[in-house]
Amino acid sequence: MAVYTHLGAEDLAQLIAQYDVGELVSAKGIAEGVSNSNWLVETTGRNGGGTRFILTLYERRIDYADLPYFLDLLDHLAGKACPVPRTMHDRDGASFRMVEGKAAALIEFLPGVSPTRPTPAQARAVGEVLARLHLAAEDFPRSRANAMDFAATAAILEACGTERLATINPALPAMLDHARTAAALDLTALPQSQTHTDLFPDNVLMLGDRVTGLIDFYFACTGPMVLDLAVTHAAWCFDAANAYRPDCGAALVQGYQSVRPLEAAERALFADVAKGACLRFVASRAEDWLDTPDDALVTRKDPMQFARRWQFYDQAGDGLLA
Repeated sequence: MAVYTHLGAEDLAQLIAQYDVGELVSAKGIAEGVSNSNWLVETTGRNGGGTRFILTLYERRIDYADLPYFLDLLDHLAGKACPVPRTMHDRDGASFRMVEGKAAALIEFLPGVSPTRPTPAQARAVGEVLARLHLAAEDFPRSRANAMDFAATAAILEACGTERLATINPALPAMLDHARTAAALDLTALPQSQTHTDLFPDNVLMLGDRVTGLIDFYFACTGPMVLDLAVTHAAWCFDAANAYRPDCGAALVQGYQSVRPLEAAERALFADVAKGACLRFVASRAEDWLDTPDDALVTRKDPMQFARRWQFYDQAGDGLLA
């Protein structure tokens, strides 16, 4: 279970009392997530508001200085009718509190389930919502650099080293040269906004073909909108065997462009940007694979999954969005 810090019933009730959400009824630890402690909290509610929330205690892999960006972005997007959870502010107006030396935030609970085998209709809906998010975030007053940009990807693979990468898969060291090539791409002239950059199916809640929630914004950053679309494309448009699903790929892009048409430069660079997006997950998975002890009760994610998707985009080239 992804609860690393134990908070007793009294501690949780005292924390919830700092918010105008009613009294604590129940709190259940959430198994999903690997970096933070999470609880599904139910309260008596107040003034017709919701009664279910997600309480997150930030344990690692996050700089507390970034929390105002993440949490304020949720409020900004929710205020523009994007399907994202609002941050609940405490009675003093703060978006997070310190508990046992760790930051804690209370987030609105949204209904829905994450698709495991996305349909083209679901992919189109996600494309539409992603474009709406990008447009809604253009006037967000904060900014955050992408800590997992293409240069960081190359640096991670460099640190892993070709010999250690080869212990995972003999084909993996070749990804290092490709990562260096991606790091040389200049994307600064492409249209920018605030971006999610980690919109895998498990970070999307849906009821049927309707998106009810985009969650887990802790990789969000300021950057090229087409990179966000490329990450989503790489995450949504392949089957379990890493074969490309053209129906989902076309639907995702069509949905996006029905709200925000891509510029010619974005279309021309899409395959190269998607290759860079794939390499990011090759690098992070390889790093985790090498750093995870053999006896750890953790299922490693295979970096070759995204190496194979990189190959698809490399072969597709400039004609992918033609």
